Amino acid sequence: MHLLNADLHCHSRFSDGTLSPSALARRAHGNGVELWALTDHDEVSGLAEAAQAAAALGMGFVNGVEISVSFAGETVHIVGLGFDANHPALLAGLARTRGGRLARAQAMADGLAQVGLKGAFDGALRYVGNPALVSRTHFARWLVETGTCTDTGAVFRRFLTEGKPGFVPHQWAGLGEAVRWITQAGGVAVIAHPGRYKFTVNEEYALFSEFKAHGGQGVEVLTGSHGQADTAKYTAMAQEFGLLASRGSDFHSPEESRTDLGTLPDLPGTLVPVWQALARPGSTWASAASLSA
Repeated sequence: MHLLNADLHCHSRFSDGTLSPSALARRAHGNGVELWALTDHDEVSGLAEAAQAAAALGMGFVNGVEISVSFAGETVHIVGLGFDANHPALLAGLARTRGGRLARAQAMADGLAQVGLKGAFDGALRYVGNPALVSRTHFARWLVETGTCTDTGAVFRRFLTEGKPGFVPHQWAGLGEAVRWITQAGGVAVIAHPGRYKFTVNEEYALFSEFKAHGGQGVEVLTGSHGQADTAKYTAMAQEFGLLASRGSDFHSPEESRTDLGTLPDLPGTLVPVWQALARPGSTWASAASLSA
């Protein structure tokens, strides 16, 4: 079951990616992906196009989303997989989570203007496919374009992280809320890229414990931002907490992403892959998920 080339985390122009869902589907298929999920931030509007493109290519597809959560002073991301994209509670929760992004973006632009970087709001909007989801990444792309920094990573370090002039905190969804929206819609909740969060040991243990208590079922063991040490650590934590293991590149852009779609190594053979929980009879992805059963 581990040899399936599944990529269950990526982003399109409907959030902070640069490609359309159709272009992502073609790129994933070209890289040998057999089971694919589009997981835009707090948004499911791209799923219909993604599903249609995947079906035309004969590639397995599962609905996905990445929900922004506030936990212990950090922004944590929870990926949902295999849910009903028309579920009312999920849609209402995502709409509420998206709310306030424009006001936050204006406040970010005001902060950047105070250090001489004027026009940031309009500049960021040039990179936004969905204005309701304007984010720090869109500001970063504009600042690279203007020559302020050489790459988006440098922008974040200089301007967009806590304590920097363009950082504006935001209260996202609660952990329990996000997990419930996903599971009530028939999906599987997964902790995204856990190696990225700056938690203490106790805070991280609390995240995993509370996530599991709320009904969360999986964790990304393999993702674009994880190194070998992260893979080993979260393999052990998946086993400790009885969580399914997920695999997703977190691909955003051909120019920016360190890991391309479908190019991650196989999951460790000691883990149970999340697609076992997704392969329900009659689903559009059951056949793909059974390829290496």
